[in-house]
Amino acid sequence: MNIAETLCRLTAEYNMQYVFKASYRKENRTRYNSFTGIGDRNGLEVLQSVKKHFNTLVTTDIHTPDEAQVASDYGIDILQIPAFLCRQTSLLKAAAQTGRAVNVKKGQFLAPEQMGFVVEKLLEFGAAKEKILLTERGTQFGYKDLIFDVRGIPTMRKLDVPVVMDVTHSVQVPNQERGIAGGRPDMIFTLAAAAVAVGVDGLFVETHPNPAEALSDGSNMLSLDRMESLLRHILAFHSTYLDLNKEKNNT
Repeated sequence: MNIAETLCRLTAEYNMQYVFKASYRKENRTRYNSFTGIGDRNGLEVLQSVKKHFNTLVTTDIHTPDEAQVASDYGIDILQIPAFLCRQTSLLKAAAQTGRAVNVKKGQFLAPEQMGFVVEKLLEFGAAKEKILLTERGTQFGYKDLIFDVRGIPTMRKLDVPVVMDVTHSVQVPNQERGIAGGRPDMIFTLAAAAVAVGVDGLFVETHPNPAEALSDGSNMLSLDRMESLLRHILAFHSTYLDLNKEKNNT
């Protein structure tokens, strides 16, 4: 609630659309004893509370076809398909058939243009095109690194759906020997600026008042007290992007 309150206030101040994201269950964990959540019902009720209290959109991951309807019943506005599951036909079908918006993360193993088949599936299963989003979250580079290829943003935008950049997952350093992913949070501002500079439609940023105490993904999070600085940073690049495109269209 503290995070939602802070981010709702900041995004309202800077006139930005905001969607609150939290996973009611963290399914994709390396170690058997890693934190996975507080229970599905409790987690979904927290998301309901955030949506009602702050009058904001909410999104969460789903992992199986059955979860699509459950999350929809709890009022989740955008069903998010994790990167590793982005080609699961039954999961995409179930999400599309709820009538909710669907955000699909591009698999670390896919080329950006292959996401066209994901969009094709969602449309075939009844999703409205205006309710489809795609998210870039980095591409596997060797065994223990990810890279963000900026060409992926304009490539996926050619599919005529909004494209989001998952900045903080893209700075992950996966597959560490201790079974917990590392990260390069010092690169968050750089990757966010690069994504905005090539026309991304939105940014996905994990944050926490004290990332060192976060129960998952703390190593790649941005501290909550730095979020305003990030917003100011990306808005400056967005303004430049708009000016350059205006100039381009006038020539």
